[in-house]
Amino acid sequence: MIGSLRGLTAFCPSFYRWLSVLTFHFGMLLAATSVALPTQILQAADGGSLPVSVKIGAAAVELLADDKMVIAGGIHPRYVQGQEGKLRATAFVIEPLPGEKAVFVSCDVLVVTRDLLQPVLDSLKSRYGIPSAAVLIAATHTHHAPSTVRVHGYGREEAFCEQLQTAILTAVENAFGNLEAANPFFAMGAERTIGQNSRLLLSDGTIFWIGPRDDAIRPTGPVDTDLPVLAFRRLDGSLKGFFFAHAVHAIGTVKGNVRSPTFYGLALQQLEEELGGIGAYFPGPCGSTHRLEVSPVVAQERIVEAVKQTLNQATVQPLLPFRWARREFRFRIRHFDEEFEAKAVESYCRRRAGASADSIIEVFTKMRRELAPLQGAERSTEIQAIAMGGICLVGIPAELFPSLGLQMRNRSPFPCTYIIELANDWIGYVPDAEAFELGGYQVWTGFHSYVAKGTGEQLVEEVIALLKDLASK
Repeated sequence: MIGSLRGLTAFCPSFYRWLSVLTFHFGMLLAATSVALPTQILQAADGGSLPVSVKIGAAAVELLADDKMVIAGGIHPRYVQGQEGKLRATAFVIEPLPGEKAVFVSCDVLVVTRDLLQPVLDSLKSRYGIPSAAVLIAATHTHHAPSTVRVHGYGREEAFCEQLQTAILTAVENAFGNLEAANPFFAMGAERTIGQNSRLLLSDGTIFWIGPRDDAIRPTGPVDTDLPVLAFRRLDGSLKGFFFAHAVHAIGTVKGNVRSPTFYGLALQQLEEELGGIGAYFPGPCGSTHRLEVSPVVAQERIVEAVKQTLNQATVQPLLPFRWARREFRFRIRHFDEEFEAKAVESYCRRRAGASADSIIEVFTKMRRELAPLQGAERSTEIQAIAMGGICLVGIPAELFPSLGLQMRNRSPFPCTYIIELANDWIGYVPDAEAFELGGYQVWTGFHSYVAKGTGEQLVEEVIALLKDLASK
């Protein structure tokens, strides 16, 4: 029995510590080939059976934009000319048992906020009876799409936001319309060359954000290089759909100043053309991870190759038991020292932001002025977990530092846990305690970063409590 489990444990090393909780006996592991795949039944440790085949629906709806729309992701309002690839809302509906459904939606925008998503969740519950706990909607964090949020020096494109809401609902509707039997396959791969910890300690004691970095001393935190892939093959062996996750900031276009789903979205659309099926990308915890050395073209190529390699390694993966939960997470807006904050921003920008220094300083000053009366105020959002067999996907409504995401994964009771950031809401950056001490853009107070110190550590504890409760059901 142990020998038959090695294919799975190769991709999820922590599975060995979970054998006492759940053991699967594989009669054989199915390779992801084009040969016909009959409906699968795996034998459970207690002599019962675990159905493997699920019903799966997948659909993508294009988001249309024009050159007059403000592009999100920078400090100032920005406009582009033209587009590469497609901006999309992509939905997966997974039904392992009749009446048991979950919905995953990936949106090619910078962030999604709860006020935008609540009408969508209400509609899905009304029409399909799906509770919000079973719906995960995340932004890919592309910095090259029309704005869906008020941040830094610009607001959101309201017409585009309304289009996004409609596109999500249409994608889910179309996914429900093409539900069909398929076998799920899973593997945990990796891509270690694209991203790096971008919060580099510089010789003057500051933390790198923009400008020259030739005096960098060392990185100040870890990165999460894992790349999980969950794929669904029809019973004839053809690929119905797949989604993957990875954790590098989605910044960079191939064709210059254009709208773009970035190298992740371009890689995804290339994979769809080569492999068939519908694909989606979800962002991992990349609050301090960027692509500093690798070009977008090379990044696209490497993501394509990494996903293909992981797909080739994927083995059949039962998605039962099927469980989900959402829980309120309460936090506070930080107290801050205006003089200290102003000095930190101005000192860095004067040294490294060149001609943009004055305008950047002005933007941060205005944001702090607006946040000042709100210091100490309590706010709430939600955390989420959807467990499918031994796989658990955790939805976090923030740009999460990898150190925090890795803690969640390492302490999870599930054998394969992955953190999806920017899911269901956006509360800005959530740094770890050390980052607050070191400073830098990600902790400069603004609309992009306003949670109190310690929020990240609180988030870890509450996520672990949620996962333990979910695992006990």
